[in-house]
Amino acid sequence: MMFTAVTLALAIPLMAVIGFFVIWALKIRAGQAGAEHERRDSEETALIQEIYQGLERMEKRIEALETLVFDQESKGKS
Repeated sequence: MMFTAVTLALAIPLMAVIGFFVIWALKIRAGQAGAEHERRDSEETALIQEIYQGLERMEKRIEALETLVFDQESKGKS
């Protein structure tokens, strides 16, 4: 009977300490995954910004080409 009480008295704090370290390890791992997710988000944001800027440049080029085509058409009709 004495052995079980002593074992139980030591097992409960031991389980608490083990649980603390398990939770701590999971938090560290989640923090690293969060940092990885943040890095990917910033890369995606940069890529989207590059695409947007490229589309704006393309739109300006198309407008310039339209101006040239319309000017040539109006000179050809005159």
